[in-house]
Amino acid sequence: MPPRPRLTTAEEVSARAASATPDRPKTERSEEERARRKERVERAKDALTRSNGLKGDHVVAGRAALKLFLRNLNDPKQPSDEQFEAIVEAPFKAPPKPKSFGGQGGGRR
Repeated sequence: MPPRPRLTTAEEVSARAASATPDRPKTERSEEERARRKERVERAKDALTRSNGLKGDHVVAGRAALKLFLRNLNDPKQPSDEQFEAIVEAPFKAPPKPKSFGGQGGGRR
């Protein structure tokens, strides 16, 4: 079988690499920001591992929120401290059950 011709040339590869440089400059984070970010990542991963065996719809949604947080670590907009606390606690707090209006069996028959 004859060899296949190359689809891209070395010049095209180098041109793509040169144009693939990011447009925005790399942000420098302070030591305080790095420590805060590291602590948040550790807490989110810990919450994921602790919630592994739990059951319920709120657990699924809470774990999805934690995974989304970890996926979007490099986004410039991060959740506030209150939002982050809610995300970390979401798999462990069951939503309140709706109150029934009849009480316990005292309704009309």
